[in-house]
Amino acid sequence: MKNLKSILLVVICITFVTTGFAQRKNYKIKNGIGLQGGVTQFDILTDNFETKANTGYIGGMSASVDLPNKWYNVSYNMQLSQNHIDISASKVGLLTSEFVEYKMFTADVSFLFHIKLISNNITLDVGPMLQYNSELELKDDSKEGYILTGYNNLFTEDIREISNFNVNGTVGLTFGVRRFFIRAQYIYGFTNMLGKLNDQDFNISSDEKFKGNQSLMALTLNITL
Repeated sequence: MKNLKSILLVVICITFVTTGFAQRKNYKIKNGIGLQGGVTQFDILTDNFETKANTGYIGGMSASVDLPNKWYNVSYNMQLSQNHIDISASKVGLLTSEFVEYKMFTADVSFLFHIKLISNNITLDVGPMLQYNSELELKDDSKEGYILTGYNNLFTEDIREISNFNVNGTVGLTFGVRRFFIRAQYIYGFTNMLGKLNDQDFNISSDEKFKGNQSLMALTLNITL
């Protein structure tokens, strides 16, 4: 309920600001509220673990500002997603490894510039994103006690506590007509998502440092109300 109130407050503020600006500039600015949903493919780019991208899902809403006399539009976006990633590990005493699935819940806000390539029908989207994410959780608790590939005594459950706040950049393309748009985005994490693991007292080499950057692809259908 608190999140809903915050979203409504942002939308109302955007409406008043852009309406006033339009009156001063003497041309009409259009505001829109949109819903979006789709699928993701998430990975962590790291040398510490052997990872494989996995699919998840995403949904959210946006408040867009259409600037007819400009070469760009802008939008504010709030999204929730559940992402999945596979990390290689093996049972104690076995030489063969397998990919163990983790899941991670995220909530993010972004401010995007939509550069008009072909009017509003095709735009290049770029902008910053702030993200909160949960711990990296094992999807199947029976995989606890597996040893992560490349280590002798680092277990699958040991890497739960990753960094919860991250700063990302996003770039993508949006295609559509009227109220229906398809958006493809690539989201890269500028901050070290695995940085919090360096604060843990693991029984590994003191020279070992954990570093990983988020890599996420999102394909969504966007409907403007």
